[in-house]
Amino acid sequence: MAIRARPGPLDLEQIEPFRRIGARGKTLLAQHVVRKRVALTTTLLRKGQAVSGAYLVLAGRLRVFTVAPNGTEATLYFIDPGETCVLALNCLFNDLLYPAWVQAETPTTIALIPGPVYRTLFASEPVIQDLTVHALSTLVYRLMAELEDVHFTNHGQRLAQFILLRAASDGSLGMTQHQVAHHLGTTREVVARLLRGFVARGLVRTRRGSIRILDVDALRHCVAPQRGA
Repeated sequence: MAIRARPGPLDLEQIEPFRRIGARGKTLLAQHVVRKRVALTTTLLRKGQAVSGAYLVLAGRLRVFTVAPNGTEATLYFIDPGETCVLALNCLFNDLLYPAWVQAETPTTIALIPGPVYRTLFASEPVIQDLTVHALSTLVYRLMAELEDVHFTNHGQRLAQFILLRAASDGSLGMTQHQVAHHLGTTREVVARLLRGFVARGLVRTRRGSIRILDVDALRHCVAPQRGA
């Protein structure tokens, strides 16, 4: 769930739902919340791991992904500042093991609310109930969108969409082909072949560790040509 967030590193009291928690709830949080800073590529959760609490991103970005039997990774969704890990919440309330992996996409600061504390807040604080319901609903939509991408688009469309979504305002994407392949759940060789096609058509320019959009309209057309996008 995208929660109101201010620029720069956050504290829990800067996140809208937590600002409206009662005095007892705020005392619980002050006593038990653990704030952690994790380095780039640090793995926070692994598939099959027990979840100890609710994870909220205060700064940076987390990547939630799956790993196929052949070792290929595929991104499910990202957790940005002011957002919580919805899969972790689902595990907390249903006594499940974590079904994916979570890794720091950038140097990241998180707030970990221990499971018993989060459950206590959920039982007594309407704002936490609302946050949880909206977060779990968001999980359904995000995973549905990912399934639609996988089943109804080809690798070229998914790559074009990924570049458009992740590129900076100047059209640059500072990622290696290997990193892009991990996000899309394919191999570096497939990404390299598709990028060569984009380069030949004048859509992008590639350099070591970076991609730059040259023709944004044509790249959009690659995503959904039948809609004239």
